[in-house]
Amino acid sequence: MKNNARILSVLLILVLGISLVGCPAAVAPDNILGAPMVDGYLGMMGGVEGDLSGEDYTEIVENAFVNAAETPDSYFSIDANTASYPNLRRYLQQGYLNIPKDAVRVEEMLNYFDYDYEKPTDGSVLALTSSVFDNPYNPATKLMTIGLAAQEIEFKDIRNNLVFLIDVSGSMYSEDKLPLVQQSFSMLVENLNPEDRVSIVTYAGSDKVVLKGAFGYEKQKILAAIEDLKAGGSTAGSAGITTAYEIAKECFIEGGNNRVILATDGDFNVGVTGLLDLETFIKHKAQSTGVTFSVFGFGTGNLKADKMETLALNGNGTYGYIDSLTEARRALVEQIGGTLVTVAKDVKAGISFNPEYVESYRLIGYENKLLTEDQFNDSSTDAGELGSGHTVTVVYEVILTDKALSEGERFADVKIKYKPTENVGGDSETEQEITLGIGTEKYHAELSESDAFVASVIEFALILRDSEYKGDSNINDLIARLDALDLTNDECKDEFKALVKLYKERVDSLERMKAEQ
Repeated sequence: MKNNARILSVLLILVLGISLVGCPAAVAPDNILGAPMVDGYLGMMGGVEGDLSGEDYTEIVENAFVNAAETPDSYFSIDANTASYPNLRRYLQQGYLNIPKDAVRVEEMLNYFDYDYEKPTDGSVLALTSSVFDNPYNPATKLMTIGLAAQEIEFKDIRNNLVFLIDVSGSMYSEDKLPLVQQSFSMLVENLNPEDRVSIVTYAGSDKVVLKGAFGYEKQKILAAIEDLKAGGSTAGSAGITTAYEIAKECFIEGGNNRVILATDGDFNVGVTGLLDLETFIKHKAQSTGVTFSVFGFGTGNLKADKMETLALNGNGTYGYIDSLTEARRALVEQIGGTLVTVAKDVKAGISFNPEYVESYRLIGYENKLLTEDQFNDSSTDAGELGSGHTVTVVYEVILTDKALSEGERFADVKIKYKPTENVGGDSETEQEITLGIGTEKYHAELSESDAFVASVIEFALILRDSEYKGDSNINDLIARLDALDLTNDECKDEFKALVKLYKERVDSLERMKAEQ
């Protein structure tokens, strides 16, 4: 009987996993029972094979509460990276509960979703909005959100010089790696403009130029070159990067979008391989060529997210993770402008809290993007980039003073510094800024749909991390709050709700299996 029960539990888990394949959303069961936390939500479900020990992530030490009277100012670099969410989705759909804590990046989960933020007007590049509301998982604090929206420009109005840098080493052999890369980049090719330029560089034991400077109207030629790629050999990543930059310079388009796009599981084992060396290496390439460098991660078991994020951050590009054709379509077709067209670079945030009304504050996420005051004020500081139409969500958890809501006129002042690119009429060197004041007028006791969803994403991340800042977080309450939201018009948000329910169901199943042993 015990064996039969375990088999039924595993079958249920696998069926649920198959039903979720990314946006658009799948339907999760409604009759989910409560379950206590199991070993800090760690442990792999039975029936799922795989070793995650080969995956590496940048260490996250969560931001602590800061006394506003002692340190009223907070500074950090902003970007719109989203890799953590599809990576997390991959874990849950494949049946893993032993999710590495450092794989759970709150800001990347928040920034995956679209929000109805105020759009830039009158030719502005960026627009700011804010909201302050009661924290649903910690009644002792409030959540203060800052929404940043970037100007959206038509992808067809931009000339693109793209170099596909594709890892074809032996570690890329499985179906969720090179074959998915080929299908993903083929989607991108179908959406190129006729005068765009495309080159393909591969690397394994050595690098190879497969295609140089083909025009966008030569789609069949480009697609055939992608289709012919085969995996095998070691991983000379740095050699491939050098060659890709050389090709990008040869095909450089003045005033255009010149970009290397790396597709890899991140395992560099030949040439420059250390994180610090890679950082210096890619930063020099980016600064000396004017070519941006974006990274897409693929696959399971060997993912080196720390290296891929380092490359993207220092290459003035973005880092994403593609777990399915659906995600590839989202990133490389539906949101191609945001993925490929930068409208603001070196984007930095400075928030000054008023200690008369804010006792303490904690920045949620962005742990490895903190800046000093000098770095914030230095226009040469290398910070994050925002693409066309990108939205960014920043959240602080704050403890207000007793008189804040009764008489507080200004809780905080927000200042965003950035350099508009040539894509929006800027010169990429002249720093501009926008500001926003946040006071009692931004506070509302009743949460909007957007506020409630933002809080839900944060709470789920804190549960997965078993964070010391999770307060009264409870998976049952979280699901109840998500069920109260009307997410039917947003497939990705609806999918998030289904994933939370899937996670809960798997925790329940694991608990039942333990009880039966």
